[in-house]
Amino acid sequence: MCEFSKQVLHVGEMASGVQLTIPVYRLKSAIAGPKVYIQANMHGAEVQGNAVIFQLLEILKNVEFKGEITLVPYANPVACNHKNGEYTLGRFDPITGVNWNRMYHFNDAIVAPFTEQFLQAGDDEIEAAFKQLLLDEIVNKLEHNQYGLTTGQRIAYQLQRMAQQADIVLDLHTGPISSKHLYCPEYAKDSASYFNIEHTILIPNEFDGAMDEANFCPWWTLQTEFQHLGRKINFNKESFTVELGSQEQINLEVAKEDARGILSYLTYKNVLANEYFKPVKMTRYACYLPDYKAFYSPMGGMVDYLAEFGQPLPAGEPLARILRMDNYGDDQLDKELNDPIHYLSLDHEVLPILHFASASVNQGTELYKVFNKFFVL
Repeated sequence: MCEFSKQVLHVGEMASGVQLTIPVYRLKSAIAGPKVYIQANMHGAEVQGNAVIFQLLEILKNVEFKGEITLVPYANPVACNHKNGEYTLGRFDPITGVNWNRMYHFNDAIVAPFTEQFLQAGDDEIEAAFKQLLLDEIVNKLEHNQYGLTTGQRIAYQLQRMAQQADIVLDLHTGPISSKHLYCPEYAKDSASYFNIEHTILIPNEFDGAMDEANFCPWWTLQTEFQHLGRKINFNKESFTVELGSQEQINLEVAKEDARGILSYLTYKNVLANEYFKPVKMTRYACYLPDYKAFYSPMGGMVDYLAEFGQPLPAGEPLARILRMDNYGDDQLDKELNDPIHYLSLDHEVLPILHFASASVNQGTELYKVFNKFFVL
């Protein structure tokens, strides 16, 4: 049996004084093991992760595991409630315009001095001291910033304070209209095959403000710095952004399968004590981040999205077609320019991953994101 607890975390206040709160669930085993942190719904419309956390809680009640698992649904209460009519707009902070998932913290200047100080220390001492240093950095941001913090920073740093104590961090997201895909650090490439996810984007050890980067970049940077000084050490920390399909919808049955895929990975990482959860056999495609390309609409109009996700699209085959009713009847003048139907294609093979949520687009709208130069993982 595991120890179960629930905490309500206060992460901010509204103008009326109403508290912004986040539920935090913890499952702690009597058996020592890795610490896992899983959060969902940092972006308001990306709600499927909440259903996956529900299914994880349901499954883990009856499964033997090691260590401690922290699960945080509704990670951003501002974004969850940022509605405009029937749409949820919570991808960007409405006050600052900054992406909610670009507000986490990592100061790489702390790594080199730390490495020199602890070069002769034991592995366990190094790990504990560096984890404390990362925590102190976040606490200092939260509690000793005399000029204050934005709403987004305050939420992000409190989430990061929990995540930074974990060995494994999973940040659950979705796309607009999207296939399932995984953002995976290049050094953790072998782990990608243990998720039940068909598409993997391999990302470099570079920090750009996201939750996954805030957790794997410090440890990988530390390992690399030790290696430069002649010492090989592996802290076995991994962090991923898990994209669970399309936004603005949940499916509890699909969420159960998504949860099983996560548990397959956690079995591989020695969190679960048996081999009940195993990766599904499938063709897994991957590409490196520079080859994950956005395709922008060359014109405004109404879009019929044609390309299927997860299927290689040959060169010249249409991604989409655009309806321009304002051109109807003008094709007798110049058919190529004034045809009401325009087909959009590329001159090389790609693998479509996601597309814009609306059929109504302006010129320059990001229509599709695709794998270019992809390969089987």
